[in-house]
Amino acid sequence: MNLIFGTDGIRGRVGRDIDEIKVLSLGIASSKYLNTKKIFLGRDTRESSLGLAKALKEGLTRGGLEVVSLGIAPTPEIAHIARVENAGGAVISASHNSWVDNGVKLFGSGGLKISDSVQDLIQIDWENEQQKKHVVGELDLEDENDERWIKSVISSAEPGCFSGLKIVLDCANGATVNKASVIFQELGATVVEVGSNPDGRNINDNCGSNNPENLREKVLSSSAHIGFAFDGDGDRVIAASSDGSILDGDYLLFICSEDRFDRGLLKNSSVVITPMANLGMREAFYNLGIPLHEVSVGDRNILQALEENKWLIGGEQSGHIIFRDLSTTGDGVLTSVQTLLALLRKHRSSVEASTVFSKVPQVLINVFVENDAEKIVEEIKDEVNVASMELGKGGRVLVRPSGTEPLVRVMVETRDSALASSIAEHLSEIIKRKDDLLSAAANNT
Repeated sequence: MNLIFGTDGIRGRVGRDIDEIKVLSLGIASSKYLNTKKIFLGRDTRESSLGLAKALKEGLTRGGLEVVSLGIAPTPEIAHIARVENAGGAVISASHNSWVDNGVKLFGSGGLKISDSVQDLIQIDWENEQQKKHVVGELDLEDENDERWIKSVISSAEPGCFSGLKIVLDCANGATVNKASVIFQELGATVVEVGSNPDGRNINDNCGSNNPENLREKVLSSSAHIGFAFDGDGDRVIAASSDGSILDGDYLLFICSEDRFDRGLLKNSSVVITPMANLGMREAFYNLGIPLHEVSVGDRNILQALEENKWLIGGEQSGHIIFRDLSTTGDGVLTSVQTLLALLRKHRSSVEASTVFSKVPQVLINVFVENDAEKIVEEIKDEVNVASMELGKGGRVLVRPSGTEPLVRVMVETRDSALASSIAEHLSEIIKRKDDLLSAAANNT
């Protein structure tokens, strides 16, 4: 099986879909298309990440590039250093996936994620490289310490601005360990850490942005003012208020956008969102008079729209928020700092943050599929249209293939939560049946 680029690089099961030979081949193939002679390389805390990082470095080096390893580093750190150095970047990570998966994220010159057209070129060369008899060597991986990203995030705020605040940070046992806490402590906060003891296999395990209950419990038990949970590579964040309310990316995007609007920074600027953005948030932006621009899911698509139009901010419900004036990718730690600054400027508590708009009930079901998720989605269009007609103007249905996992995601939004659940479950059953039919047809051929 050949891996293909998804919404954010390549990703798959280690030892089955992805291995050191494939990553070495990817390094060779991508070296000619990243428009740079120098690459900064980072990795997360998975037990497979070190070996894959060595293999990628070897491949990039064989392709004629200079590779500088920054060791365990969040994705936004690599993007930032690449931007400052006008170099390329690469991260070994499967983001929010479990430890059994891993992947590669690539940045071209200036820390910008590569375009679809560049991905296509790399894909062709990569498949050709995989036909060759490559052998992984014994290339050393000497990690360098670089604190420029940490200093950059700190410099986006005022010294001591978080004095007197107790903040919980859930680092998902991932790449933000020992880095996020330094930033908040430097800004004056008292930090309570969870998810900060990686062992190679516990990344995202009942912790991090995919599991906010862990954060909620720690915020409540420690009487903290607010908490932030990152994912494995640190490019997304979810928050929890002091009363335990969960603040997803929609809330964080609105809070930060409203703050920039109040300060006159959004003149002639739209806020970029994806189809997952909640109807309640959309209505709140409309009431403020802030225009929205919708793109396909993925922070790469958000950044492209921001760059093309010279707009300032965009984000996803999942917690990828991009500040174009400050970063070239989603940055969970930066978003946390900016969110807290925005709340302080408004004299809002974290509890009040959960009331900035009335969220329309949303039901999201992830359906695992054995077959081509895109094909399944295409073949159930009629059923999806029927469901949309049932909801009318007061709701939405979105059914899409995941770009990172073998899933079809079903999202239903309407103020009637029982109806939302019923329709989402109905569509999920249709997807399962369609997947079973495709499997049966494949077995009979």
